[in-house]
Amino acid sequence: MAKRNNNKDRGGVKKEEEFEQRVVDLARVTRVMAGGKRMKFRACLAIGDKKGRVGFGVAKGADVTAAITKAFNKAKKNLVKVPIVNETIPHNVKVKFKSAKILLKPAKKGTGVKAGGAVRILCELAGIANITAKILGSNNKINNVKATTIAFKSFKRGTKSALEIEVENNELGKENRVQSVTSKKAEGKSFKDKIKGLISKKTENK
Repeated sequence: MAKRNNNKDRGGVKKEEEFEQRVVDLARVTRVMAGGKRMKFRACLAIGDKKGRVGFGVAKGADVTAAITKAFNKAKKNLVKVPIVNETIPHNVKVKFKSAKILLKPAKKGTGVKAGGAVRILCELAGIANITAKILGSNNKINNVKATTIAFKSFKRGTKSALEIEVENNELGKENRVQSVTSKKAEGKSFKDKIKGLISKKTENK
């Protein structure tokens, strides 16, 4: 008799993974003990759901798989909520962590993720579609990841983005220009009407 497919009995739908994970840094490290050197693997893993939640974890293991598994469990405990406004960040931010310096700027739609290294990985996992970033200090990937996470935590929620403020200022400027032009036209018409009235009075007196 043919075996039944258990997946079909249970609905046949596999649960999608909640978080997408990417390895930021993987290194082999050694520790000097009394009996000699002990070798392990250190993994720095970043996870995100591309909906504003992102986290990272650093862990060591006897092999690569064990290190990545430990780092994933740590990253799930250290999730950060990133406020995303119009597919970008709310405002500029500059963060320094040890020797790492990170600069994040909001960008217009269609710009994409203009960043490199660990900053790019975190921005993509967080779901930020348009951003401009720059690594100004050290190239240490772990320190850059920590600095970027601190920058994500420092965003003020409930505030308008710099792009929204710029658009509103442009719209207000246009309205003010239109009002000034209409007021000048009205003043010109009233002045012309006054001149016509004076001329008509003079002709009547004659």
